[in-house]
Amino acid sequence: MAGPHHDAVSGHLAGSDKVHADFGPVKKPKRNKFAFACAILASMTSILLGYDIGVMSGATIYIQKDLKISDVQVEILIGTLKLYSLIGSAAAGRTSDWLGRRYTIVLTGSISFVGALLMGFATNYAFLMVGRFVAGIGVGYALMIAPVYTAEVSPASTRGFLTSFPEVFINIGVLLGYVSNYAFSKLSTHLGWRMMLGVGAIPSVALAIGLAMPESPRWLVMQGRLGEARRVLNKTSDSKEEAQIRLSDIKEAAGIPLDCDNDIVQGTKRNHGEGVWKELFIYPTPPVRHVLIAAIGIHFFQQASGIDSVVLYSPRIFEKAGITSDGHKLLATIAVGFVKTTSILVATFLLDRVGRRPLLLSSVAGMVISLGTLAVGLTIIDHSQKKLTWAVVLCILMVLSNVATFSIGMGPITWVYSSEIFPLRLRAQGVSIGVAVSSVTSGVVSMTFISLYKAITIGGAFFLYAGIATVSWIFFYLILPETRGKTLEEMGGLFGKLNWKCSKKENEEVDGNGNGQVQLGNANGQSSA
Repeated sequence: MAGPHHDAVSGHLAGSDKVHADFGPVKKPKRNKFAFACAILASMTSILLGYDIGVMSGATIYIQKDLKISDVQVEILIGTLKLYSLIGSAAAGRTSDWLGRRYTIVLTGSISFVGALLMGFATNYAFLMVGRFVAGIGVGYALMIAPVYTAEVSPASTRGFLTSFPEVFINIGVLLGYVSNYAFSKLSTHLGWRMMLGVGAIPSVALAIGLAMPESPRWLVMQGRLGEARRVLNKTSDSKEEAQIRLSDIKEAAGIPLDCDNDIVQGTKRNHGEGVWKELFIYPTPPVRHVLIAAIGIHFFQQASGIDSVVLYSPRIFEKAGITSDGHKLLATIAVGFVKTTSILVATFLLDRVGRRPLLLSSVAGMVISLGTLAVGLTIIDHSQKKLTWAVVLCILMVLSNVATFSIGMGPITWVYSSEIFPLRLRAQGVSIGVAVSSVTSGVVSMTFISLYKAITIGGAFFLYAGIATVSWIFFYLILPETRGKTLEEMGGLFGKLNWKCSKKENEEVDGNGNGQVQLGNANGQSSA
């Protein structure tokens, strides 16, 4: 069904004076500014998560002094945010299928606004935890909806660049949180941490602008609203021809006849998400099973390698390394935030040039080295009777190196990859599963770090993270194929066989005959490969 259509469209493109008949080099189209603006607006939801991560690392210093809470209570306060976000991410998949991606983004901002205010006005630990609960639900929504919406409006040529925006904004939020810590640290202990948490409501207000965003074209097609989807695709594609190809691909994935040009058609049976869980877990086809393993694995290893321990507890790590002044510790965390944000900006320009796989493997290799070296440095300091300046400098450099190598690959690629590999009908719930795995793993890591380093020393904790990062490199090498340049509907041809390393010629055949679309769209388990 897809083959003749693509042949016809290819013939049309070949006859165009914009494209050489032999598909030779052509002038690279400019980035679509409308898609760029949509990606920025959607990704602003991620600032909320980043700010909360960054600000809580420093705010806990003053919360612990003011409310007289224990280290265990600090762990619970920090770690439960991601566990609470499970509720948000679980609800967001279904909410976005019912209300649409756009209104879900606005809802995300509303929930986060309430959570930030509750934390800012908290009078005791219990009140603070209530605010943390509401904020956690908002974080869960943000983690799911931002990458899904961005992937669905982006043209294939810049999808990696645009879908990395949520991670970019997370890092901007982290940096803002660190700056907020230092800015309000001069206030009284009672007021300072409340200001740090309360100003997190400001970015939430900006999300009301989501009402001006277009709806996701893929969601519109699933509702049978082809006319609206066509108009959005014309604005977010690099050319009219590409918009037509994208619309045809989405129609095929949604089970709508390719020759149907009505503005409104009867929606498909599963246009609100019915039957998705059965397809994912009970009767998955080989490609869907491979996609699910890849998505769960990349989200698990992203968090299990200890990035939240470094970012959330960086003041404690610097204290263990020998920095005693609260002001100096907070300044050092600003350096962490600056390096992290700079690195992610570099990554956005490499994703569609270098590809997901090489960047991810290089990133994880760098993390293994920096985590291992940090563990050695902290162990030496732990066993030394005097202050070793060189070891302190080494530890600071390795913390910066770890966040840099994470942010240049593992950080953004996790969200780009998981949001682009699921087929259309499974995408919202599939991404929410990845978010759930990420949230649970992050929650466990951040709720156990203090107890872990007290049990096996802080050097031992980072040796453990280095070991997990090593295992993740092997997993990614064996399981994750390259997805750069593929449309979302072409992903199926890459999955289903773990010996995926086919020749370049075979990859080109998959691109041309549309097998990927049929494979992932086949609910009865048949494979067209």
